[in-house]
Amino acid sequence: MSFFLYNLLEVFEMEKKLPKVFANKIDKELHNNERVYVSNREEECPSVEVEGMNVNQKINTIFKSKNYIYKADVEIKQNGGTVVKKIIGRNGDRLITIDNEIIPIHTIEDIRLVNEK
Repeated sequence: MSFFLYNLLEVFEMEKKLPKVFANKIDKELHNNERVYVSNREEECPSVEVEGMNVNQKINTIFKSKNYIYKADVEIKQNGGTVVKKIIGRNGDRLITIDNEIIPIHTIEDIRLVNEK
């Protein structure tokens, strides 16, 4: 029991020796992070003209657009119909989706960005 009390007294003495931390009071409203997170704002992204382009040019346009950061919602028209996927990259002649699905580019008839509302 005395060992416990000795350690407890030692902890209290150590707390007394610690320096005070200065924290400046903030007495005004801050607005320094207003433009950091803007996904809740409803701003329309400019559309990209893709008429007359082949599939490879359309894919390059999607990856170079300002809307593409790490993934893009696209509508892919293939032999079997139309599907909506999130593509995250390109590896040679294949597209990679966020679900680790590989889509060969030669099977794609048309591709376009899907506007989220």
